[in-house]
Amino acid sequence: MRWDGQRIGSSEERALPGLTLQGLVRSVRTPDFAGVTFHEVAAKSALNRVPEASRMPFRWTVNPMRGCLHACTYCFARPTHEFLDLDAGRDFETQIVVKTNVVEVLSAELARRSWRREHVALGTNTDPYQRAEGRYELMPGIIGALAASGTPLSILTKGPLLRRDLPILSEAARRVPVSVAVSLAVLDPALQASVEPGTPDPRARLNLIRAVRAAGLECKVLVAPVLPWLTDSDEALDALLGELAAAGANEVTVLPLHLRGAVKPWYLQWLAREHPALVGRYRRLYGRGAYVSTEYASWLRNRVADLRRRHGFVPPRPWRTPGDDDVTVASGVGPQPTLF
Repeated sequence: MRWDGQRIGSSEERALPGLTLQGLVRSVRTPDFAGVTFHEVAAKSALNRVPEASRMPFRWTVNPMRGCLHACTYCFARPTHEFLDLDAGRDFETQIVVKTNVVEVLSAELARRSWRREHVALGTNTDPYQRAEGRYELMPGIIGALAASGTPLSILTKGPLLRRDLPILSEAARRVPVSVAVSLAVLDPALQASVEPGTPDPRARLNLIRAVRAAGLECKVLVAPVLPWLTDSDEALDALLGELAAAGANEVTVLPLHLRGAVKPWYLQWLAREHPALVGRYRRLYGRGAYVSTEYASWLRNRVADLRRRHGFVPPRPWRTPGDDDVTVASGVGPQPTLF
């Protein structure tokens, strides 16, 4: 959907001073998304190649949008907005770049003789089912193009809007391997509304898991990030894994919070405002780095192992990465730990 009556800028008339966007067609606002500006761009490419050195279990991604309305304070993707001369804080949440021609460009790229039909991941940067997808409706075309070309795909999301596309995903799964994963790390609705204020209610995501399973698809769950002293207690983790098991999740991956680049000061600012007594403990735990200590990671791994057995989740295949040495994770669920 386009908002012709809400135009505020174009390639000649930029919406923000200093904004650098290649292919900017126009910038629009709408009352349905108060305080948010959508920058519609004509992308030159849709497939993003993952560096060979990466330990991700895939080599290609598609990101129809940049920036995210979920506004998660801990989001690893925040620093990517800095490449657009935007900040990783409020701009990341309110200046959303939309590749409005992504389906056409992707279809052309998939039709090339050189395309080897390698696995393509969606949701590795910002959520493809954030609320704006309800307006732009890009994902049905993306899924259809991938399946029609014989390309395996995976989706990681916090958005119940994925339910709209379950018939398309079920049809795609008859043609190519399809993997669906839901991100849910905070079960307490008050904490969820504070730390990830734009995300759907935890119950909505549990219902999404049920809907994915009812559609005949497997559903993995990414419990990430676990927030030290906020969501890492036995009670919190036990309750969450219990709910995930009851909802029918096939597999869970549990990862601790990591704070890279501009994410760290943004998250600590939120922590100082909402939980000031924890600021000192976080500074000691993370020091000058982005990752929890080896001792904390080992402690969390052991705690999760017991809870995983209790709730009937098979231990995933170990995947060890720098900075997360003692956390066991599963391949194929989403980004490697160094991205969270």
